[in-house]
Amino acid sequence: MTVSELNRLAREVLEMSFPLFWVSGEVSNFTRAASGHWYFSLKDQTAQVKCVMFKGRNSYVNFIPREGDKIEARCTATLYEARGDFQLTVEFIQKAGLGALFEAFEKLKNKLAMEGLFDAASKHTIPKHPNTIGIVTSPDAAALRDVLTTLKRRNPGVNVIIYPTPVQGKGAAETIAKAINTANQRAEVDTLIICRGGGSMEDLWQFNEEIVARAISDCTIPTISGIGHETDFTICDFVADMRAATPTAAAELACMDVSSLKNQLASLHNKLTRQIEFSINQLAQKLDFLARRLVSPLQQLENKANQLKQLQNRFALAMQQQLQAHQQHLLRLKNSVEQLNPQAVLARGYALVQTEKGEVVRSTSQIKLTDMVQIRFAEGQAGAEIKLIEK
Repeated sequence: MTVSELNRLAREVLEMSFPLFWVSGEVSNFTRAASGHWYFSLKDQTAQVKCVMFKGRNSYVNFIPREGDKIEARCTATLYEARGDFQLTVEFIQKAGLGALFEAFEKLKNKLAMEGLFDAASKHTIPKHPNTIGIVTSPDAAALRDVLTTLKRRNPGVNVIIYPTPVQGKGAAETIAKAINTANQRAEVDTLIICRGGGSMEDLWQFNEEIVARAISDCTIPTISGIGHETDFTICDFVADMRAATPTAAAELACMDVSSLKNQLASLHNKLTRQIEFSINQLAQKLDFLARRLVSPLQQLENKANQLKQLQNRFALAMQQQLQAHQQHLLRLKNSVEQLNPQAVLARGYALVQTEKGEVVRSTSQIKLTDMVQIRFAEGQAGAEIKLIEK
């Protein structure tokens, strides 16, 4: 067989014998060709192997390998027939150790999802017009400058409170959670942005810690997660009430654009103006219609005079009837009062006997011998002493 046939058969044997697999090693001799393809070697202490990663594959990688980087590559074994070189065709690479991180990420994600921390029903609505916005991030982070610039541009009147915390390094997860809890306890902001710039999975790992996820879940303030770049996802993104692709996007979601509000106001003003003009035109047409139905003022005065005269006659008659009714009622009351008047009873020969205290004597039990009483007649009165009592 020819050399070409030999190399082709060797390539076919290699590709059939080695399905897609992972290999780890240290990067050396890295070259980025003008075509966009990557050429490098993977080595360990005793051996090395040539690798190629074509442009269509390396465009999905969020970092460029450097000399000495330890990586994990998913690849296939093959033979470059033109040179007879054994090499690996790399499909995907990640920094060494990320496999364990991905496993921990998925494990925690599934755990929190089962507990309901990602449920849409428990999410808070982000206020459209907040007065104060809180930001949990590092004071030195470029992400903070991006957020502040965006907020100032979109709504200069909004107040900002920063809850400073490291966002990378040992113990950062605890301080991030503490900053979120502090904001929740103070309850001085309407919306809370949790953000940091892009980075590797290790750089963003603090936002994949359970303590941070639970702090966001327990927060009663509506939260927006703006961590990393658009392709980066963290556990915080799933727990927060809203996820933004970048810190700048988080700031855009946190408040309305004042210029947009002004445009909406102008649109509403124009719409209201048109509605008012339409209403005025409608009323003008109605006024013209009613004007054609108007009666002359002289005729209206005559009609009103007749109506007034009729009302006067009816009023006079009603007053007379009311007066007669009241006079009759007054007469009946007068007769009733006269019948009940004690003076009238005395005039018929009766007398009113009272004790010295002024009590009316109705029974002999109220008096005793030698008591003085007062006797009132129809005309005048007299004092008397009790000489005889008959039961």
